[in-house]
Amino acid sequence: MNAPIDSPYHFGGTAVVFDLDGTLVDSEPNYFRASLGTLGRYGVTGFTWADHETYVGISTLETLGIWKGRYGIAAPVTELLDDLNTRYLELARADTHVFPQMRLFVERLHAAGLPMIVASGSSSDAIEAILTGTGLDSLITRYVSADEVEHGKPAPDVFLEAARRLGVAPAHCVVLEDAAPGAAAAHAAGMRCIALPYVAAQADDPAFTTADLLFKGGQEEFTARAACDWLERSAPSS
Repeated sequence: MNAPIDSPYHFGGTAVVFDLDGTLVDSEPNYFRASLGTLGRYGVTGFTWADHETYVGISTLETLGIWKGRYGIAAPVTELLDDLNTRYLELARADTHVFPQMRLFVERLHAAGLPMIVASGSSSDAIEAILTGTGLDSLITRYVSADEVEHGKPAPDVFLEAARRLGVAPAHCVVLEDAAPGAAAAHAAGMRCIALPYVAAQADDPAFTTADLLFKGGQEEFTARAACDWLERSAPSS
């Protein structure tokens, strides 16, 4: 797709794959609140923010499977998923914030005509609700959930499916990720990666060393201009 004449950037044949939670939007506080409610329903108490951070970057289904074993929850995963999604979607629709520099970045990529897609560990319902509620759906029209592929991150499945849906070779894709499992998945998929760790304590995780551009300070360090400049410099031929 040719860039409009008003776009100052030339990105060649690049396509961009966005993680959602912690990358495009600050949804982790809502997931934490929803998790407290779901776990509380099944008698689990004492779940902390530090506990929640250990699941950042892991698919919802995998997280629920871990909970069942760790906390001895007898309910099936499908029941847990329904409960968690109901609680989360109520919170997400009421209050989800897009990181300002990330919205600007998306707007610049959209102006340049770049193919974009969201590839997330969240459910399809959650992805759609957030994109619609934040207005990002007018800029990014395609998405894929890890629930739709065999293995979640750090396996590359969801990113490879994103590339397939875009009709773009993995080597021409750039992934934006905030979590170590996502950075590892991008590397395994043969894609370049811009990483901006959401959890500061995880910024030194070896998975982030595979990133092609690392904003070690996370969202506070990330800027749309720096990301666009790097994308233009590293763009493949169309």
